[in-house]
Amino acid sequence: MSPSYYRSNHRANRKTHNANRPFSGFACSQTRQRGSALVIGIFVITVMFLMSAALINVLEDADEQVSLEVWGTRALFAANSGADSALAQLFPLTATDANAASCTNVSVSWAPPSVPGFHGCSVALTCVTSTVSGVNSYRITSTATCETGDCEGDDSSCLRVNRRVEVEARD
Repeated sequence: MSPSYYRSNHRANRKTHNANRPFSGFACSQTRQRGSALVIGIFVITVMFLMSAALINVLEDADEQVSLEVWGTRALFAANSGADSALAQLFPLTATDANAASCTNVSVSWAPPSVPGFHGCSVALTCVTSTVSGVNSYRITSTATCETGDCEGDDSSCLRVNRRVEVEARD
């Protein structure tokens, strides 16, 4: 028999022998799989760490938003109270003259009472008079500023919120 016959027969036997074996093109052996659980574990831990860091940032932002909302509401109520005080000064209940209303009766600031809702708030008032067709109109602007922390220096703990309320009245 010729050597080419043996070579072709050997190739045919190898092909049929490989056809009966399971596919081993990918890493199926135990030695090639060592350490894969470690890599997967490190990946999972890294993903969990990143997710927890993002959650912490979201919670910190939400906490800051709640603080801003509370202090903003306090400033709005202080501005409303300042406008009410200015209206009471502009139109006093004890006035004997019907034309006694004057912006000179309105003070430039209002000191909120020392109660927990107004703590750290100050109110500035302005009053402007205008006359149209013999009718006096008064515009009262009440600007409230509420602050907490060290707002005199460049401290990052400072939180300052302003709210402005305008009221118009006429007599």
